[in-house]
Amino acid sequence: MKKILMLLLGCLCLAATHGAPQSGDALQSGAAEKEAPVLHIDAPSWNFGDVPRKGGDVSHDFVFRNDGGAPLVVLRVVTSCSCVKASFPKRPVAPGESGTIRITYEPHKSEPGTFSKVIQIISNAGRDVVTVRGTSLDEEPKVKIKNDKLKIK
Repeated sequence: MKKILMLLLGCLCLAATHGAPQSGDALQSGAAEKEAPVLHIDAPSWNFGDVPRKGGDVSHDFVFRNDGGAPLVVLRVVTSCSCVKASFPKRPVAPGESGTIRITYEPHKSEPGTFSKVIQIISNAGRDVVTVRGTSLDEEPKVKIKNDKLKIK
């Protein structure tokens, strides 16, 4: 019984020392983090406010910066609905440089009312999220003419 206990204790000690990071490993992982791209967006949310449903599309440019040490590549931008379109740079963004992701909301493609759309940005730095929101209004005319009578709402 004593031998089995000593064997288990030895295995635990071996596993603990084998999994512990070596001083060189910590330096290498720190250097790798500095060389990785980092996508930074100052304002990841935008409110369009009141948008007339039949008034045309509205757009906003999300400006991002590569705060990392390697080129940033935006691989794709995933929208949550067909009423949202996105355009993004196809070329790598160098460290310290900026880029723009343009989000266009098409209010005529969705129902009137409050909207909040989530857009995922997938890059070699990982997955980031931006949102756009507002209210799509179906405006009715304030003056109606019915049977030659004028009605004001």
